[in-house]
Amino acid sequence: MDLHELLIALLAGALQGVLEWLPVSSQGNLSLFLTAVGTSPEIAIQLSLFLQVGTTLSAAIYYREDIAEALGDAPGWRPRTAFERPNAELSFVVLATAVTGVVGIPLYATLLDAASELAGGAFVALIGILLVLTGLLQQTSESVGLGNRDLPDWIDAVLVGALQGLAVLPGVSRSGTTASGLLVRGHDGPSAFRLSFLMSIPAGLGAAALTMADAGGLPGVSAGSAAVSLVVSVVVGYAAIDALLRIVERVPFWAVCYGLGGLAIVGGALVTVA
Repeated sequence: MDLHELLIALLAGALQGVLEWLPVSSQGNLSLFLTAVGTSPEIAIQLSLFLQVGTTLSAAIYYREDIAEALGDAPGWRPRTAFERPNAELSFVVLATAVTGVVGIPLYATLLDAASELAGGAFVALIGILLVLTGLLQQTSESVGLGNRDLPDWIDAVLVGALQGLAVLPGVSRSGTTASGLLVRGHDGPSAFRLSFLMSIPAGLGAAALTMADAGGLPGVSAGSAAVSLVVSVVVGYAAIDALLRIVERVPFWAVCYGLGGLAIVGGALVTVA
């Protein structure tokens, strides 16, 4: 691996680590970067999906105690109490993942090559506008605050699972769509982002497995380059999760909505122009 390849691997990992948790498409923007440095569009899309393994590990490490607790409660799971404590979050992640597969796998198989960056960019910008409007509502009227739920239900799981499935398309933000869906459903900011991060773990592993199966192995890169990108994405992704959650917990949520919405609008516009 020469210096040029090493630099690209480092930058790709860092971009994935940061962008995965923001309401701008990590896949779309990482694909643009990889294409700009000479990677073919097909391999760029496959690489951007494969690198979700790194941020998946970031989320798994960050929420290791929550995951252990949920799995420890699993033996007591019953269909009748699936979305009651202590089973609600595990049931949410399992059902959302199943819906993601139902929506995402056919899209990957039949529509990914035909998906336009224009459509994806417009969708990301729309999510940004909705986030800004949410912030405006929360700032101007306390009675409009959306955060009044403490447990996810099966409707949440089906809705955001489907939204997560759409994120297989270039330009569509996984974290932006899922967090926005949970906000609309009445979850507060920290809860929405936490659930979004948790459901990213099985989805990220599934996306990487699907990509490797489609590509017959590592998608167009050496093992050394892939390892560097994955390690960097894990480290940067962990730091990005921690930073974003600290901001969400300490800053008025209307301000967070303004900031993230603005990022999504700019990111969507850049994808559309590109």
